[in-house]
Amino acid sequence: MTGTTPTAWQQRIDTLLHALADARRDAAAAQAREVALLAEAVEIAHAMAQDAGGPTSVADIPIRSLAAQIGAAARVSDRTVQKHMSDAVVLVERFPATFAAWAAGDVSRGHARVLVETGAAIKDDAARAVFEDAALEVAQRETPGRLKPAARILAARLHPIPLQERHTAAATAREVWVRDLDDGMAELIAILPAAIAHGIRDRLDQYARRVMDARGAGGGASPGGTTDGSLHPDTNSTNTRPTDTRRVSEVRADVFADLLLTGHASPDVSNDAIPAGEAIIARVQVTVPALTAAGHDDAPAELIGKGPIDTATALRLAGTATGWDRVLTHPVTGTVLAIDRYRPSDHLKRTLRVRDEHCRFPGCRMPTGRSDIDHTTAREHDGPTELTNLAHLCRRHHTLKHHSAWRVRQTPDGILHWTSPTGRTYPDHPARTLVFTTERVDTHGDPDPPAEPPF
Repeated sequence: MTGTTPTAWQQRIDTLLHALADARRDAAAAQAREVALLAEAVEIAHAMAQDAGGPTSVADIPIRSLAAQIGAAARVSDRTVQKHMSDAVVLVERFPATFAAWAAGDVSRGHARVLVETGAAIKDDAARAVFEDAALEVAQRETPGRLKPAARILAARLHPIPLQERHTAAATAREVWVRDLDDGMAELIAILPAAIAHGIRDRLDQYARRVMDARGAGGGASPGGTTDGSLHPDTNSTNTRPTDTRRVSEVRADVFADLLLTGHASPDVSNDAIPAGEAIIARVQVTVPALTAAGHDDAPAELIGKGPIDTATALRLAGTATGWDRVLTHPVTGTVLAIDRYRPSDHLKRTLRVRDEHCRFPGCRMPTGRSDIDHTTAREHDGPTELTNLAHLCRRHHTLKHHSAWRVRQTPDGILHWTSPTGRTYPDHPARTLVFTTERVDTHGDPDPPAEPPF
């Protein structure tokens, strides 16, 4: 294809994208068809058990036998097949709208898995139908990764037991244990409240990256190390330390062990450039509905990008913050309209952090703390420095925007409309609009008055 014009390349790519979309729809339909057949297999097995009329101790023999037959034909373990059969019944019978959307190719297996996992705790059929309708709307425009925290928030709002009560019960399962691995290694596993667990991981990330940057600056490597995450000091340096070839994941693990065993980062781990014991505070972003904070509602608080957390933890974290952001959102869409704070600070950056939560390229979840604030219309093209012309982009997608044929425009509601080199448009909605306002449904299926906006 030497000498092919840009238009010809675009036509070829566009044809490829159409073919991939068709292939994905066909694959989704085939996967959904398999699920329907597995659910039918369970129905057949139950009918066989009833016809047999044998003792209850062997009532599950027909389903075991059928699972074994399917497994033998497909060269899959019969235990795995039986688990898939059980999952298929749950999807087909309890989540019919999700199954239909999957069969039509509107959502993927990943989307369906998220909806079933997050909605399974909703036992009431009417409430679960509300959950499906709202969550599927988001699933049809977002990746499974972005869908999951939003779906968790909606499921928490519709759950009949308040989140605080469920969290209190779940917290009794806090535990730490060790699982031995091969080659002299082991896993240290902990079950902790979500805010604490993510705070620990964030602090480890910060410390590990400072270690990497300090080693890189001291040894002549660029901050952050080489492309594989390792650091190779300048061979002409008088530094007698051995060459540090650790990836950032290894440094993170070393910092974790050092902080737990000694209470501070030792020079062997942290590098002399970082004073031992220097505090690095973990960052967690929490949103608390105003009525919940005032004690007038039980709508769950949210650990941004992860899902709901109990109100007591959210208020305790908020109580230690140096200031509060007051977020004004649209009562229906949830779009961030304004933000203010009693204490002076960088108003616009705070607003963007609350609105975006992560990189605004479709499907990307890189946190705002590791993303750039980009002018949608460049300043050299008279783009203003204001909310409706700014958005967070991670370095990868920031570079893509400026050095490829991708184009983007932003509407006043904060939606970024990305246009690919072949002319396809992909809207990216602010994360705040993924949190739904729904009607509460009681166990009798009678809706209460519309709930207060969640934020």
